[in-house]
Amino acid sequence: MEKDAKIFVAGHKGMVGSAIVRALEKAGYSNIITRSHSDLDLTRQAEVEKFFAEEKPEYVFLAAAKVGGIIANRDAPADFMYVNMMLEMNVINSAWRNGCRKLLFLGSSCIYPRLAPQPMPEDCLLTSALEPTNEAYALAKISGLKFCSYLRRQYGADFISVMPTNLYGPNDNYHPEHSHVLPALIDRFHRAKTEGLPSVTCWGDGSPLREFLYVDDLADLCLFLMNNYSGEETVNAGTGKEISIAELTRLVARIVGYEGEILWDTSRPNGTPRKLLDVGKARSLGWNYSTELQEGIRLAYDDYLTNPHRALR
Repeated sequence: MEKDAKIFVAGHKGMVGSAIVRALEKAGYSNIITRSHSDLDLTRQAEVEKFFAEEKPEYVFLAAAKVGGIIANRDAPADFMYVNMMLEMNVINSAWRNGCRKLLFLGSSCIYPRLAPQPMPEDCLLTSALEPTNEAYALAKISGLKFCSYLRRQYGADFISVMPTNLYGPNDNYHPEHSHVLPALIDRFHRAKTEGLPSVTCWGDGSPLREFLYVDDLADLCLFLMNNYSGEETVNAGTGKEISIAELTRLVARIVGYEGEILWDTSRPNGTPRKLLDVGKARSLGWNYSTELQEGIRLAYDDYLTNPHRALR
């Protein structure tokens, strides 16, 4: 990407989109286009088509999405499928029709089968059933990935995709029930510490294994791929390391400074037993993550403390 190229970051207010904007600015890109939801509703085809026809962005980072944790995905599958399918198709199609030189689509590791081989390689996609609790979101993300690959195959569009593992970091959503596991734990332990609660109850039994990537590392990979990769197959984004939810809760509690008892509500779903990405492809291209989990959680907790309004969402 040229430093003065017109770059549209869709979803710039979210955790991933804001990290991409930070990375672009740090790298010296000077012509970044953003739109808030009130100015551009990406689920509205006419609005999106008008925007692309007028702005003609040369490069697009598609980071906009409706996201949430296990409970949110379980309780509102229709909403997660509709919103994500609509905005993805509108943005990708309008970008192609208006001569976008390159687009990067951001998906999620939940696209892979529930019982996929571990670590999960890119080519295990669609080889068996998905995790039921986030099936709707996964199907939408698979559709966006496939649409990019079909446009490449049929029309030669240089549209690529990246599939990140569980993300965390600045500008995360700390809602106690609708956020992902790591920010939910930060919020829960911080509130328990400040309120002097003797115990904190966490969901499931703590046995699932998860991988976590600091969001600024993902943004770094996104810029790297836009400048160094063109291919139909997606690229996994992760660390290649995993931790049990039980270990994670103890780590977060220690960083937050909570010293009470940790209990488990086994009536709550565990989700997929294990989710570890095979990150060999990204490494072979010349990229590797830089932020270890403990340091990343400290940075995320600092963000939480300096932006307390996020804890109220």
